[in-house]
Amino acid sequence: MKLTFWGATRQVTGSMYLLEIDDYKLLIDCGLDFEKDKNTSENENLYYQSLFPFEPSLINAVVLTHAHIDHSGNLPNLVREGFEGQIIATSATQKLTYLLLHDSATLYQKKIKKTHKKNNKYASPSVKSEWFLPKHVEDTDEHFFPLQFNRRFAITRDIYVTLIPTGHLLGAANVFLEVKENGTWKKILFSGDIGRKNYPLLPDPEIPPQADYLICETTYGNRLHQRHLPPEEELFQIIQKTCVEIPGRLIIPAFSVGRTQALLYTLHKLSVQKRLPPIKIFSDSPLAHQSTKAYEHYLSLLNEEVQKFYTEHKSLFDFENLIFVEDLRTSKQISNYTEPCIIISSSGMVQGGRIEHHVKANIQNPYATILLVGFAAEGTLGYKLLHGDKTLEIGEKKLPVYANICSIDTFSGHGDQKDLLEFVQTQDSHKLQKIFLIHGEEQSMIDFKDFLAQNGYPQAIIPNKGDSFEL
Repeated sequence: MKLTFWGATRQVTGSMYLLEIDDYKLLIDCGLDFEKDKNTSENENLYYQSLFPFEPSLINAVVLTHAHIDHSGNLPNLVREGFEGQIIATSATQKLTYLLLHDSATLYQKKIKKTHKKNNKYASPSVKSEWFLPKHVEDTDEHFFPLQFNRRFAITRDIYVTLIPTGHLLGAANVFLEVKENGTWKKILFSGDIGRKNYPLLPDPEIPPQADYLICETTYGNRLHQRHLPPEEELFQIIQKTCVEIPGRLIIPAFSVGRTQALLYTLHKLSVQKRLPPIKIFSDSPLAHQSTKAYEHYLSLLNEEVQKFYTEHKSLFDFENLIFVEDLRTSKQISNYTEPCIIISSSGMVQGGRIEHHVKANIQNPYATILLVGFAAEGTLGYKLLHGDKTLEIGEKKLPVYANICSIDTFSGHGDQKDLLEFVQTQDSHKLQKIFLIHGEEQSMIDFKDFLAQNGYPQAIIPNKGDSFEL
């Protein structure tokens, strides 16, 4: 049995891992790599000559940990290039993946039309292009096989999979594989993205079974969350300061799926407690609006507090003064709304999406506050704001930063170093043969590897892209 790492190695994005059991090929995650341009090496030429470093038609099945694009975004391309098998995931992951992929495909379609108009010819995505269209998303959705949490499912007679709740995002799971080879059962655990305890909306991650091999994410491998106040208290204090004491505009970059729902639910709780000032709250993302419906549809997957809240108030996200913004024209108008207000818009890293024009319109406004509520990858506008850059280049303009910039990590869906260690400590060090560290910035992986060694887990290694290991 051989495991090959084809993504999220020494970087955050592009999760993709190929497990070969004799002639059977199982792919765990199939995400878009947003960082490949800066990490290209001579050994990775194969990855760029074709869209995949393997033949998609030879992949027998895919197991998807969760819906985020850096884990799911290459699925339409896999199907387009010949994949015919099943995509195993929870039903909630299937729904959110469809929404995210369809949103991406719509953006790609606009880019193609723009190119067509500019060049006066049809610009079709080639086989080697990562662009895909809504049709490819529809085709991909037909391959999904929804699997309940904690149900042991036989992929083949000798391969079993169990999806274990891990928080982080609606439907997100650890993937636990049991493989029979030469009469011996081997157990492999893929962390996916590990959630944190006491997170708004989601239950705490469950304890996974013992494995022989662990593939573990390291997004916050060298950082701890601030953990100062409960989410509603921290958000209340920020709103008081930015919209009441200084009657200004609070702009919150947030991913449409996951982060926005946690924010809206927390705001709803404040509204019920009559602690929200009478100001407009704009949720500026059609994708976020669709996703909120998905969260309410899968109410049974949310935590007990949320289910009780829904029973009492008949809604998780609908409250006074909340406005869902659908069209782009209205979106641009609210950037200059004259009264104090809150604008929640994507993307969370301030890279693409409607949030860019909100930031552009307000970055020179000393009465505006931009609140960053999660991780931002190096090179993004969010990263630059977090690190105190005095000017921002948005489009073709360089703009001085006069707006107030602040950050909290209360709404980060990722577990921190302590949470990651607790996840690894669910495994008996004497039974665990290897730990592979993935999905994190390189320094985060190095630091977490040292941290694990200090805590009795010296068997961690950091693979490079394309590295294969016999299990």
